Amino acid sequence: MAKIGFIGTGIMGLPMAQNLQKAGHSLFLSSHHGAAPTDLIAAGGVALANPKEVAQEAEFIIVMVPDTPQVEAVLFGENGVAQGIGPNKVVIDMSSISPTATKAFAEKIKATGATYLDAPVSGGEVGAKAATLSIMVGGCPKAFERAQPLFQAMGKNITHVGGSGDGQTAKVANQIIVALNIQAVAEALLFAAKNGADPAKVREALMGGFASSKILEVHGERMIKGTFDPGFRISLHQKDLNLALQGAKELNINLPNTANAQQVFSTCAAIGGANWDHSALVKGLEHMANFSIRGDK
Repeated sequence: MAKIGFIGTGIMGLPMAQNLQKAGHSLFLSSHHGAAPTDLIAAGGVALANPKEVAQEAEFIIVMVPDTPQVEAVLFGENGVAQGIGPNKVVIDMSSISPTATKAFAEKIKATGATYLDAPVSGGEVGAKAATLSIMVGGCPKAFERAQPLFQAMGKNITHVGGSGDGQTAKVANQIIVALNIQAVAEALLFAAKNGADPAKVREALMGGFASSKILEVHGERMIKGTFDPGFRISLHQKDLNLALQGAKELNINLPNTANAQQVFSTCAAIGGANWDHSALVKGLEHMANFSIRGDK
């Protein structure tokens, strides 16, 4: 069993860490941002003062924080992970951050003698709790093989995509597809309801044809019922679409539908929905149309 440093025990990180403990791995936790979760400590986790101390004790160091600046601070800030690592240690960033920044972070970690994997996840809180996350991994193939038992404790669909940054690139691609599908479902249900049809019946009919999808099944139901508790917060998906648009600018390509979805997400956040589930994108469309598919306006 492995000694694992786990930094970032929020909505996603906590159940991921718990699944590692259930698989028999030892956890070292950083208290630099607040007290380590009592559930993890009660199950044998060891709380240390900062990421540097965690890195000194662990063979694998997993980072699961919200965005690129937080990852950079954990890795390279005062008492950061980079100050506590060396040969034979593997840093695994499971956050969803910039692919460009990831490539730079990987080079800096490699300079210490350690190895770096970017391994963002998809599947939300439900997948984190059930250990069914999809995990997209970029980096050294040998390090990927070493880390496989950890990934298998947290997920089911585990893919080595390629070199450093490729895992993050796959995650951004995932978020583009999910966002555009959520927007398509929201627009279709809004169109149906505004035209006088029952959106629940329309969804039922569409589930039997080519329009059927996991998004229509899960998020379509949430839109109709108005159950927008997170899930995956719309503010985090908005952040991921920003990464996509920043990357598109760097690559000199145009992503018009992604840009449009980002605008609708921004509208939703502006009316107070930053902490809603990302299926609440429909609220942004409803706001612009001054019409609700649930009749709650």
